[in-house]
Amino acid sequence: MEVPHRSDRSVVSHVDVQHNTLSGVHMPVLATYGPHHIRLTVTDIDRSRDFYRDVLGFEIVAQSPGRPDDPEVRTDPFRLYGGCVFRAGAMLLGLRPVAPAGDSFDSERVGLDHLSFSVDSKQDLFTAAERLGAAGIGHGEVIEMDQFGIAILSFDDPDGIHLELTAPL
Repeated sequence: MEVPHRSDRSVVSHVDVQHNTLSGVHMPVLATYGPHHIRLTVTDIDRSRDFYRDVLGFEIVAQSPGRPDDPEVRTDPFRLYGGCVFRAGAMLLGLRPVAPAGDSFDSERVGLDHLSFSVDSKQDLFTAAERLGAAGIGHGEVIEMDQFGIAILSFDDPDGIHLELTAPL
């Protein structure tokens, strides 16, 4: 079924919200196109910016003109809360440095479990493992998940946010 363009309001008038159907065909309440951006809360913008730029190779596309220790900058979305934004493939990845020093990520709390980035091949995972190790960044083993047709390599960012590289098998 073709998803109606967001400006086509005539389709919305035919939706039975209670049963979530359109002429008997299941239709979502909202039709999205996938993630546009993800923003991660970090403790140290300099350390995290360097990690995502230098380790993952993401290009900085916007950076706050201020510092997060300035209370006006820290609460201003137009100044990116003192953070920065990267291009990560077709998606944007933002860093918001508002967590207190010493805080760390916990994947067993409500919210994010991990963030995975695509690479081209399983060999890229082995290459990444070598490079992470050479850079002193701990990581897991390359794991094949045949049932999903992928292989993964897990590691953490400086705040302990679980990251993963994923390749097709």
